[in-house]
Amino acid sequence: MKNLSGKALLINPVLTKSTAFTREERQRYGLRGLLPYDVATLAKQKERVLDSMRSKATAIEKYIFLNALSERNQRLFYRTMIDHIEEIMPLVYTPTVGEACKEFAHIFRKPQGFYITPEDRGEMAAIFGNWPEQDIRVIVVTDGERILGLGDLGANGMGISIGKVMLYVACAGINPAQCMPVMLDVGTNNQAIRDDPLYLGYPHARVDDETYHVLVDEFVQAVQLRFPKALIQFEDFLTPHAFEFLERYGGQVRCFNDDIQGTAAVTLAGIYSSCRITGKQFSDLAIMFLGTGSAAGGIAELVTDAFCTAGLSRQQAQKRLWFVDRKGLVTAAHQNIKSRIKPYAHEHTPCSFVDAIRMIKPQVLIGATGVAGTFDEAVVSAMAAVNERPVIIALSNPTSHTECTAEQAYRWSNGRVIFASGSPFAPVWFGDRLYKPGQGNNAYIFPGVGLGVYASSARLVTQSMFLTAAEVLAGIVTEQEIAAGAIYPTLNRVREVSHAIAVAVCRIAVKEGLAETALPENLEGYVKSLMYEPDY
Repeated sequence: MKNLSGKALLINPVLTKSTAFTREERQRYGLRGLLPYDVATLAKQKERVLDSMRSKATAIEKYIFLNALSERNQRLFYRTMIDHIEEIMPLVYTPTVGEACKEFAHIFRKPQGFYITPEDRGEMAAIFGNWPEQDIRVIVVTDGERILGLGDLGANGMGISIGKVMLYVACAGINPAQCMPVMLDVGTNNQAIRDDPLYLGYPHARVDDETYHVLVDEFVQAVQLRFPKALIQFEDFLTPHAFEFLERYGGQVRCFNDDIQGTAAVTLAGIYSSCRITGKQFSDLAIMFLGTGSAAGGIAELVTDAFCTAGLSRQQAQKRLWFVDRKGLVTAAHQNIKSRIKPYAHEHTPCSFVDAIRMIKPQVLIGATGVAGTFDEAVVSAMAAVNERPVIIALSNPTSHTECTAEQAYRWSNGRVIFASGSPFAPVWFGDRLYKPGQGNNAYIFPGVGLGVYASSARLVTQSMFLTAAEVLAGIVTEQEIAAGAIYPTLNRVREVSHAIAVAVCRIAVKEGLAETALPENLEGYVKSLMYEPDY
């Protein structure tokens, strides 16, 4: 127990067992008199946690309670989360984390994660030495400028990095001691946040572009010096920066952008799975996107690669993808088209969103707008008019920003839609049938990719790893789940999913000559042995 005893051991969040310390342990570690009489089991402690959590009236109260538990008894928190992931993940991540980030300065209890500000310029590598752990394998970093669909939240965005670390631990078994949430706090242009007297961040407007790039570059280099085995996950950066940093650093260090690549892989997996329901060939699909941001652009690029793998030329693949923005169908005649969207701006008569659906007849509609209600009744009805089983994937989160609700999608399509969303929705009764909408949650992808990079010590994170992750995820969906209309497995199987993806990523790393760890013949067993199990 690291030579701790008495009260110091009891309050250590990593080592404590609280009321589960045995009689012998209470004697050995000087705990007699410091605990009530009962020696609880871990199962009994979980029951107490769930009882307390469920007594809270709101999701944000439950978030605060669970966050406090993670700071008080790490193993109990993760054991409870793993065993009740479908109930707890929406409370520690989307959709509740959006509200938590907005209120971050007001619900702050105890420092978590690592904060970097412009005042740390030139000293990042040195101050990284203040972090208590040195064998860091996963770093989740945000600059808080584009938090979910909520915009610039400044240092309040640390809630995102903390939440993603929790998912790495619970969903893939990365040891929490090897994970590090980071806030690159370069200010905020959200005046209301800066005016909040309780705001904890750097109380200035965002730094100029040149200073910003210098700080990001120093951060990446400092990680290589202090934590050379760490994977960097860029999270919730503004779209131009997201693509820029992926291009700049993706070929140099272990890094990826979850908003681009993780979202792309989980969406591609859903498209693959939907073909098992519709009977359509993947290579025959036409796919339409509403939104032209980082998520939509990343999905289009990965789907293009998948089409090419299925036998299409790149030009043929790109012609199967269409984009719509607030002005309507994006065509070759559009002005100021984003460079990443240009390959999908085809020759076509300009038209509205609904008319584009009627004329192009896409089998799959993907929303990545961050704007609630953009899949209205006319849109869903148009998809249902041109498809027997329309596929609609509404990715935007939190729930308040989703393009349409599950209930709306089923009702407006007369129950024929194959629906998935970025945020969770409860089952929906329509007619005499109960529909269980799927959640296209990145938690199915990035934890497993991270575990595979960790296990193989892959020097880089490649596009083929995400393509493979999508294939693995789609393949894990059972026939029973497909028969029920689901295009993703149940969330309580997420550790199984992560393990399978990690094994596949290891094989890709070896194939591409990127693995720096010699992998054993029993790769499945080796990866399993790395997965943290929070037990006493």
